Amino acid sequence: MQYRKMKDGTEVSILGYGCMRFSGSGGRINLEKAEKEIMLAIENGVNYFDTAYIYGGSEEALGTILERNHCRDQVYIATKLPYYMLKNEASIEKLFNEQLKRLRTDHIDYYLMHMLFDVNVWNRLKNIGIESWIAEKKKTGAIRNIGFSFHGDTATFKSLIDAYDWDFCQIQYNYFDEHTQAGREGLHYAHGKNIPVVIMEPLRGGRLVNLPDAAKEVLAAHPVKRTPAEWAFHWLWDQPAVTCVLSGMNSLEMVQQNIESACAAKAGSFTERDHSMIQTLRAKINANLKVGCTGCGYCMPCPQGVDIPTAFRCYNQTANAKKLSTRLEYAQVTSLKKNPASADKCIQCGACEKHCPQHIEIRKELQNAKKALQPFYIRIVLKLGRKLVKWN
Repeated sequence: MQYRKMKDGTEVSILGYGCMRFSGSGGRINLEKAEKEIMLAIENGVNYFDTAYIYGGSEEALGTILERNHCRDQVYIATKLPYYMLKNEASIEKLFNEQLKRLRTDHIDYYLMHMLFDVNVWNRLKNIGIESWIAEKKKTGAIRNIGFSFHGDTATFKSLIDAYDWDFCQIQYNYFDEHTQAGREGLHYAHGKNIPVVIMEPLRGGRLVNLPDAAKEVLAAHPVKRTPAEWAFHWLWDQPAVTCVLSGMNSLEMVQQNIESACAAKAGSFTERDHSMIQTLRAKINANLKVGCTGCGYCMPCPQGVDIPTAFRCYNQTANAKKLSTRLEYAQVTSLKKNPASADKCIQCGACEKHCPQHIEIRKELQNAKKALQPFYIRIVLKLGRKLVKWN
């Protein structure tokens, strides 16, 4: 196994274990199966395990497995605080203690604000005392490192990086999302500030494994032979700014294959031909695009605050990813902000179309995007969600 350094000097395995997708049925985790997979990973040097309060049964399962195998001190636990459930500092303390109990531990090595998507949300947490609470926990050693996980645009990510003295962060990043969400620009922005970056969704929820036939042909023609998953992982590990890549492993075969990939990967090993192949691969995956938007942002800012590039990015994703997950991502990035930026705010003024270098009929396509991304049941959930989320 290979390792890269975190901000405090500790070394974490470049392959991290994502604990959201343990095997099971009927809402119950198959603990015996998960235990075999986790122990195989630990025996082969994987030392970073990522879970969260809201991953049903995950914290409890991980804590139980580590305790009964007496290996808590061999690994680093990363888990997440669901800030959207908090009302005051007392509620933070209560929830944190529950997590310690679930995980059978007296400290969390890497603690994240879960799905932090807006600076205003961070400011609300500051107002209820999160900074002093974190300082006290770090002083006692109950929390070793503090960070946040993020789904959103590059500008917001950079603002959040600058909003606090973070020890690390976690972003969605892969060759499909190279220039969306936090993207390569966000990755290097954090790296430039000495903030280690942990990567989630390296395979885009399986989309970069289950490739269309045209993409498979691109891989078959390339002289270097790797599986689709191996190419996705190696593309990430080729970048020194990437510290750890999470994989939601749920079979012994998957654990073994990913370990072998992690042992073989080297930063800076990609050739120009490899990079060119990845670009071609991405183009083949994107062949089913619904809108030819490049994300250039020339259409912005919208007078009504609509995030047009994000609307089209997510609309395009509905052709290449599970629609429900894409709709939820879109809602989180646009509709649940203090100032919503979703397509339903469009008033058809047409200001955007004057500046689009692709000559897209933006007003028409925004309506199509709204239908695809915000069906009636999503709109109902959003109304409830906005009542629950507090920004001030």
